[in-house]
Amino acid sequence: MSAPINAPAVKGWCPGAHRPMMSAEGLVVRIRPPRGELTAHQASGLAALATAYGHGTVELTNRANLQIRGVADAHHAPLIEGLDGLGLLDADADAERHRNIVIDPFRPLGEDRQTVCAEHLAAQLRAQATGDADLARLPSKFGFVIDAGPRRQLAEVSGDIRIEAAAGALLVRADAMATGRIARDGEDAVRLALELARWFVASGGVGADGRGRMRAHLAAGAQPPDACCGAAQPNPAAPRPQPGPRDGGLTVAVAFGQLDAADLARLAATGAPVLRITPYRMIHLPGVSTCALAGGSLILAGDDPLLRVVACTGAPGCPQASVTTRDLARAIAPLLVPSLPAGATAHVSGCAKGCALPAPAALTLVGRDGRFDLISHGPPWSEPARRGLTPGAVLSILGG
Repeated sequence: MSAPINAPAVKGWCPGAHRPMMSAEGLVVRIRPPRGELTAHQASGLAALATAYGHGTVELTNRANLQIRGVADAHHAPLIEGLDGLGLLDADADAERHRNIVIDPFRPLGEDRQTVCAEHLAAQLRAQATGDADLARLPSKFGFVIDAGPRRQLAEVSGDIRIEAAAGALLVRADAMATGRIARDGEDAVRLALELARWFVASGGVGADGRGRMRAHLAAGAQPPDACCGAAQPNPAAPRPQPGPRDGGLTVAVAFGQLDAADLARLAATGAPVLRITPYRMIHLPGVSTCALAGGSLILAGDDPLLRVVACTGAPGCPQASVTTRDLARAIAPLLVPSLPAGATAHVSGCAKGCALPAPAALTLVGRDGRFDLISHGPPWSEPARRGLTPGAVLSILGG
């Protein structure tokens, strides 16, 4: 792969609550909800904290986490105290970084076998990884996916080690490998997943800069031990989720993952027993059939053009970006319906890192020196087809 055109600074780690990341607009504080969900009390409390100490928005990430941006240094301590009071704070930064686990957000409620299994697996992974000296070397972006339902809901979601279902059994699979090893039971699945993680560290998967991902490690020729490999194929993938009724609940999307705090409070008041945070920048409300949620930052219709555009924070919030992103993303959204094939996505990125979508899109616009480069069917670091476009020129190209 060629070097990125725009050469932005790559930090190589993700923010947390104990260890926030500084941006041009203040601290970025990331919250990793237990089991990937919030109670109504936690959701309303988080909305109040975002209003008091941030910009009044809560961001949904592609790892099913939440972020409060624009936190002043002086406000970090009271924000931490508030998160602790809501049960949304880990003991320390080490425990926090081991919560990099995404669970199927559409699993049934209650004592359903699939739900109990997924939540038990996540708890066991966290418990056994925390305090393990070998696993402490895992990069902060290294993550696990638990997707053990009859159809995989997280097939598009990045994860270095995956625990999935194969018919009625569990399998453990390294990212980029088509097949995995069948586990005897949940405990064996956790053991295999952690054994695979330890192999990743021991075999040089972590670079001198502390970064590394399973897919890149395997692409460089590394081969996991036979004890961690197998020929079992995971269950088929489900279609990409859309907003609207599904799986005994209601799924609500948020444009660009920016959720107004007032809308989070509205979701908390729907009567849903929990709010499941998805890695698709959507929130699933199990047990809710219909409710009056139209308006604000919420999207309830699957054909909304805004769902076809991905956009990062951009300038001035991100110091890597030289362009604003979301204004242009909103402007091009209605033009994409006739311009791109059904299901195709556009990506407006403030720089070549492509944080919002580090993958190819049908159309990618990348900020460079205050203007945009246009890339067709490639990731943000690809060679552009057009360079130095103003927002007006982009609109003319798409509209013409």
